[in-house]
Amino acid sequence: MSKIAFLFPGQGSQVVGMGQELMEQHPEAKAIFTKGDEVLGFSLSSLIMNGPEEELKRTENTQPALLTTSIATLAVLNKHGIQADYTAGHSLGEYSALVASGSLSFEDAVHAVRERGLFMEEAVPTGVGAMSAILGMDQATVEAITTSVSEQGEVVQVANLNCPGQIVISGTAKGVQDAAALAKEQGAKVIPLQVSGPFHSALMEPAAVKMAGVLEQITIQDALIPVITNVTAEAATSATEIKDLLVKQMYSPVRWEETVRELLALGVETFIEIGPGKVLSGLVKKVHRRANVIAVSDEASIAAALEKLKGE
Repeated sequence: MSKIAFLFPGQGSQVVGMGQELMEQHPEAKAIFTKGDEVLGFSLSSLIMNGPEEELKRTENTQPALLTTSIATLAVLNKHGIQADYTAGHSLGEYSALVASGSLSFEDAVHAVRERGLFMEEAVPTGVGAMSAILGMDQATVEAITTSVSEQGEVVQVANLNCPGQIVISGTAKGVQDAAALAKEQGAKVIPLQVSGPFHSALMEPAAVKMAGVLEQITIQDALIPVITNVTAEAATSATEIKDLLVKQMYSPVRWEETVRELLALGVETFIEIGPGKVLSGLVKKVHRRANVIAVSDEASIAAALEKLKGE
């Protein structure tokens, strides 16, 4: 069988009702949702299943909600004996990847990402920061634009290197606006993102300092399965390195395109996106259109995945 990578989605993939079918039909999945409620001290599972959507979209709720749903889905997949050779997650999804790799317990991870969400919300007042997707422009040109604007005193930088022709910038609202205008002048398409803060920019450094304190209080172990990290796009297994990179991740670019290319170079032929949505599946296909990509989020998609994997 070809090598398998488990991929875990980040913020933006959440939807009210995600994971409900699995929770109702699989004790393993229900146990994860129940444990999440216990750790956080409120009914996260009720918020996930019933909304309201505006409350679920709050960063401090979105992050534990997505992690819980992804790990509940993973529990069902693991029951069927599907194992990964590598894991990776987009931003927040890196915490799910670390749970899948045995570096973090689910309990510690769900506590950590709840705090992470709160810190990110606190770091920059609403409206001060922004993010935009730049489409149809190469990395070097986008970086030249952000450097030019930053030299004028604003904060703006590359935040996500998602796939060829899709780069997200992040920073102060004016910095992002100015960089977007320059990108448009040079022929790029710009899509402002509906986010609550300038994630993966230098403006998140105060949140990263607080996050370092949380990570000191939880147990991070050497990963049993290598994790391709956002910051380096290289495999990590050392607990010390993982802890350091989780702090840096908050203000550093997510090198997702490089992550996918690294997994391909390591011999991965099958990418399984675990959790709601198919965002990462689409990005993998844009990096390598012939990649074998499977997204699992409910009973039907898990059954289809098992059928497909059996045939390999």
